[in-house]
Amino acid sequence: MGTKVTPYTSPDDKAKKEQVAEMFDNIAHSYDALNHFFSLGIDVLWRKKAIRILKKRGPKKLMDVATGTGDFAIEAQRMGLGATEIIGVDISNGMLEIGRKKVKKRGYEKVIDLRYGDSENLPFDDNYFDAFTVAFGVRNFENLEKGLSDMHRVLAPNGIGLVLEFSKPKSFPFKQLFWFYFKVVMPLVGKLVSKDSRAYTYLPESVQVFPQGEEFMNIMKKCGYSEVQQHRLTGGIATIYTGIKK
Repeated sequence: MGTKVTPYTSPDDKAKKEQVAEMFDNIAHSYDALNHFFSLGIDVLWRKKAIRILKKRGPKKLMDVATGTGDFAIEAQRMGLGATEIIGVDISNGMLEIGRKKVKKRGYEKVIDLRYGDSENLPFDDNYFDAFTVAFGVRNFENLEKGLSDMHRVLAPNGIGLVLEFSKPKSFPFKQLFWFYFKVVMPLVGKLVSKDSRAYTYLPESVQVFPQGEEFMNIMKKCGYSEVQQHRLTGGIATIYTGIKK
């Protein structure tokens, strides 16, 4: 599945998930602003497309893994997904603290609950959720297959799992512009604004080594998902992957 990339140190020094939690705690204060700035707002359109896919299946219980500051969970509620329970989980308490304030500000507390949680050891019963989402989070899993398998465990039969993740565009000019932006612009601006010199260098590195396309789809199948599909977005900059639990 490629070389293991971690935010701060070599993999032997500290577990990846611990480094990821530390990184997001460090950049939580500027994460939302930088995220929308770097994506030019396109990330909002990607989330909307993902939610439209979910709406076709009418999930009542939704889990948003690596929820961060809760953007996906909030957008799902705002777009009228129709879920009666949306639980977001993340390993960064700093991000969750900001997310809870956003949920409260919008008056969504009765539906959305943001909790500390690890994708590889989710604190939920088997077959509990009708759907789960992971937006730009699976790259940060310590053990990708273990995370995908545990999310499959808590998914109800006929439930849908949806992963939105960066991918590597292959065609001109998306490929050239993408890597210049990712490798030069983002680290420079990210360092200046977030004050974390590694966070926005780790991002392109993690995208570079992460399995995508058929390779990622095969991993989903290995973890028990059926009817696995991919939907490439914006010239291949990002991809939505879906799979069903039979």
